[in-house]
Amino acid sequence: MSSLKLNQLNDYDLTNLNRGIEKESLRVSKSGQLSQLRHPEALGSALTHGNITTDFSESQLELITDTHSKVDDCLSQLREIHQFVSRNVSSELLWCSSMPCMLPQDQDIPIAQFGASNIATAKTVYRRGLAVRYGAKMQTISGIHYNFSISNETWSRIYGKSNDRNELITIKNQHYFSLIRNFRKNAWLLLYLFGASPAVCDCFVKGRVHHLKKMSNGTRYLPHATSLRMGPLGYQSDAQSAISVSYNNLKSYAQSLYDALTQPYPPYAAIGLSNQGQPLQLSDALLQIENEFYGTIRPKQPIQFGERPLLALNKRGVEYVEVRCVDLDPYEEIGINKETIAFIDTFLLFCLMSKSSTDSIEEDRSNSENQYLIAERGRDPNLKLKRDKSYLSVKDWGQDILEACQPFALKLDEANKTNDHTQSLSNALKRIQNSDKTPSARVLQDVEAHNGSYFDFIMELSSKYTDKLKTDTLSDTTLNEYLGNAKSSIVRQHNIECEEQLEFEEFRRDYVSQEASRIILEENG
Repeated sequence: MSSLKLNQLNDYDLTNLNRGIEKESLRVSKSGQLSQLRHPEALGSALTHGNITTDFSESQLELITDTHSKVDDCLSQLREIHQFVSRNVSSELLWCSSMPCMLPQDQDIPIAQFGASNIATAKTVYRRGLAVRYGAKMQTISGIHYNFSISNETWSRIYGKSNDRNELITIKNQHYFSLIRNFRKNAWLLLYLFGASPAVCDCFVKGRVHHLKKMSNGTRYLPHATSLRMGPLGYQSDAQSAISVSYNNLKSYAQSLYDALTQPYPPYAAIGLSNQGQPLQLSDALLQIENEFYGTIRPKQPIQFGERPLLALNKRGVEYVEVRCVDLDPYEEIGINKETIAFIDTFLLFCLMSKSSTDSIEEDRSNSENQYLIAERGRDPNLKLKRDKSYLSVKDWGQDILEACQPFALKLDEANKTNDHTQSLSNALKRIQNSDKTPSARVLQDVEAHNGSYFDFIMELSSKYTDKLKTDTLSDTTLNEYLGNAKSSIVRQHNIECEEQLEFEEFRRDYVSQEASRIILEENG
């Protein structure tokens, strides 16, 4: 890190970092089976509610906070959403771990439904496409998505003219893609420090090729794993390994996704777009839409209703980054805590302000290999990772990163009058020096204490958390606000469905057309 970069940090408003959380959780029955019930009407419309929706499955809630400049406010809202949801899921529980509960066969995992409109149907068909391509079980894995950005006021003050929108967009794009390149190289550290999915129910791998070990009749694990969610058995795709996405700038990012979004991919073309009149996929390309591409981090711009992500990025630039490699913390009622956020904020600031090199196919391969190694063997004391042209131990490289993060933690603590960030680095260092202090090690210890049953351990925690969140105090004002939001979202869905609709096939063709990518390639050429 250069002194110039550190001096620039003095001009940042570090009390006004923007953050938001998207947290996925499965609804399960009292016996721990994946729920077969519809998304509860009391929670509102999954299509139009801004804070409560579904992800892949009808049983997979996605709880979304607004954007907050204060960590406490973000966590407080996430807790309120949990409290409201817990009160309105009948006798069901929210599964508190990333790796799923007891699952039925793929065909019996209910795919999310969003209503009768074309955009609602497209969302369901996209998920149906994920199911036929990768299997439904894989899609039930849940996690935390952490959204992070610097305020526009800071960008304008330091880098751009406040009245020049295009210059501001260019500057933000440049710096956010630099952050992403640094993040991808060092993201393995987050898996090591916060990975909490070293074990899984046996039903998840039934019928799949794997090398997990047997802990008990119902549990499979790897002894040094940190995050099976982020490894080869997790939310990954061998088919996508052929895509070499460039994060050097917005143009290269769009170009590298273009063929995957437009060219038919023979195995998916063989599936077909429909079966007996039921749409199966949005397209037969390697990617149906941009969001199908898996990654530890994404450049993001809030989309307007029905808008494609690449088109949104091209029109308005990168507004924030979405970190996608954080497991649910099974020791926290709402899946994440303040210490984890303090570390992620420090880490992201380090990635933003540190010099970055352009990416390459070789580095992309190293990043993926390091991710898989940490996911499955991260606590192995003999493990070494590839950094540039050499190999380093997890301890040595981890300590290097933490040392480089220290100035940013100090600046954040100074600005916010706290010691949260330096304390998070101190605790991270303890985990680097002693892998037994990691969440993944703790999970395995507790699973073993539950007679080797991952299911029993997570079920016990899920029951305790849901019961507590149901009974924790929620003010009448807050409760009425969430009730009102749920009812309003249903009205908005109804209004959309009352609008004149195209034939779905015509809508589908328009929606998956790569006008967004073409515009990006032309306007950034």
